[in-house]
Amino acid sequence: MSTALSTSTALSPSTGSSAAGTATDPAARIDALRGEIDACDAEIIALVRRRLAISQEIGSLRTASGGMRLSLSREQRVLSRFRDALGPDGSTLGMMLLRQGRGRL
Repeated sequence: MSTALSTSTALSPSTGSSAAGTATDPAARIDALRGEIDACDAEIIALVRRRLAISQEIGSLRTASGGMRLSLSREQRVLSRFRDALGPDGSTLGMMLLRQGRGRL
């Protein structure tokens, strides 16, 4: 999986042409950008599934070794990382991922 982001030429809102000055069809550009979003979504889904499997294995290992199913300090670090990277909604996203991996408390 590639982590490189695609760079795209922005359209001028008033002319419908790209910053480079070449005319483009806005509908075609929108379709292309939506295709990029769909590809991003597929990668996100794959990563969430991978994260879920890893999280469940960690939980199983922790409980099998007599530990607690979760680590609140670890969860706080995860939430902070999401909030710092994505703002207030990042905390919500982080919490959704944590809940999916361990279930509701």
